[in-house]
Amino acid sequence: MNPSSVNYPGAVVSAQWLAEHGDQPHVRIVDATVHLPDTGRDAKAEFLLEHIPGAGFFDLSVIANPENPLPRKFPPKDIFIREVGKLGINNQTHVIAYDTPGLYSAARVWWLFRQYGYDHVSILDGGLKSWKSLGLPLESGQVEFKPSLFNVHQERDLLALWPDVLAITDTTEEQLLDARTAGRYAGTELDRYPGARPGHIPTSLNLYWADLLHTDTRELLPLNQIRERLTQVGLDLNKPVTLTCGSGLTACILALGLHLIGKDDWKVYDGSWDEWGRRHELPVATST
Repeated sequence: MNPSSVNYPGAVVSAQWLAEHGDQPHVRIVDATVHLPDTGRDAKAEFLLEHIPGAGFFDLSVIANPENPLPRKFPPKDIFIREVGKLGINNQTHVIAYDTPGLYSAARVWWLFRQYGYDHVSILDGGLKSWKSLGLPLESGQVEFKPSLFNVHQERDLLALWPDVLAITDTTEEQLLDARTAGRYAGTELDRYPGARPGHIPTSLNLYWADLLHTDTRELLPLNQIRERLTQVGLDLNKPVTLTCGSGLTACILALGLHLIGKDDWKVYDGSWDEWGRRHELPVATST
């Protein structure tokens, strides 16, 4: 059940829109920044130093499956309900997610809610970078929320696991699209996940997630350019596609791009290369 009394602006909002609407009681802003270990950065510590006023920290390492040894894997329903409620989010909340690089991890929040049947979620275009470029205010410190009750009324089929992906490698009816860099896809660039083999899932296509963004502002490209980038790599928009990346973060950016151009027959492979590359019973392809 989604809010009916509020005009939903869509899956992406601008910093100017958020500046004009962010203080409304039904809006909850969340910082969903993730920094991988090789960056040496601490997303939570950076959030405490500066964030958009009123924002909570959507900790993707906590809103996750504690039984999975890999980080940030899809959370069980009870954990999702509990942790989302701690952020003061209920089924009348318009959630606005952002991250500090512009767009890297925030789209995963949008995907998580969609999988759990809730659509009233938007991504801040350009993230904190766009907010700061307008000279808009920031605040520091921890933000406390009155706990709320979020209910899951339905679940969608937007989550793929490795057996689902393996089955796709044996069919031409569905597609795989890898969001990693061309070098990591080819197996010629050192992977960011120690222990993962070089290369990619057989039959998968490749579109680097950042190719859907403006290089300077980190905002999403116009829809016609998003469509062009997707089709240029060989994606057939008439066939379902499963999206994969390094650890299930940037695949959600490709999912967002597909949604924006009206294609919603996609899934996200949650384990992505962090899982597939370590499972030696699974096939790997390389390219030169």
